[in-house]
Amino acid sequence: MIVYFTGTGNSRYCARLLADKLGDNCTSAFHYMRDRIALELSSEKPWVFVTPTYSWQIPRVFLDLIRSGRFSGCQDAYFVMTCGEDIGNAAAKNRALCTEKGLRYRGTAPVIMPENYIAMFGAPDQAEAKRIISAALPGLEQIASCIGAGRELPAQKVSVLDRLKSGLVNQLFYRFNVKDKPFTVSDACISCGKCEAACPLGNIQLRDGRPVWLGRCTHCMACICGCPTEAIEYGRASRGKPRYQCPDDGNT
Repeated sequence: MIVYFTGTGNSRYCARLLADKLGDNCTSAFHYMRDRIALELSSEKPWVFVTPTYSWQIPRVFLDLIRSGRFSGCQDAYFVMTCGEDIGNAAAKNRALCTEKGLRYRGTAPVIMPENYIAMFGAPDQAEAKRIISAALPGLEQIASCIGAGRELPAQKVSVLDRLKSGLVNQLFYRFNVKDKPFTVSDACISCGKCEAACPLGNIQLRDGRPVWLGRCTHCMACICGCPTEAIEYGRASRGKPRYQCPDDGNT
């Protein structure tokens, strides 16, 4: 079974493609996270966790969901991580998670997809995003072939810098960067409620027709990238930047 978490659609796109190639079921983590329901799943096929990369690890909210879940049936577990450039030493953290959960770790594969983290970086325009997604397809097909054959995913070389990025830098990122106070909304807001509906943590509420952030943000960028009028900004960091959602964007 493929279990995925997504903010702007990259991981959903990859999860659905893998599900199609493997003839497997695809389950979104969205409602489990939002409604705070523990995962209780069973599968005779390997577990494939498809997730974005947040500061060179899987997002803590997805990590916590897996930790609190129960996975019966097959005990093989694969990780597929979408990223803008690399995943650092995330594989070591994923292996440790499998040991904790009694799952058999079968490898981690990075998939380069369009950048969406406009709170810090720039997102590509539509044409460039399509090019990046097209370039990712052969790698996704190789991942599906490997999983379908029951082989381990090839291990990635890990440097001292990779260990630093997935270790200390990740800790500092969550401590100093992951906050929702910089979010603002302009008069372009049409009170459509899409940001409220898109938040996987239920961290946004409409008050007097305007979104208010409640202090429990994971920086998935679903709200700011999904706003139809681009009324939401993240301080000055997002100004003038393209908003990105995967072209395969469907229901979460």
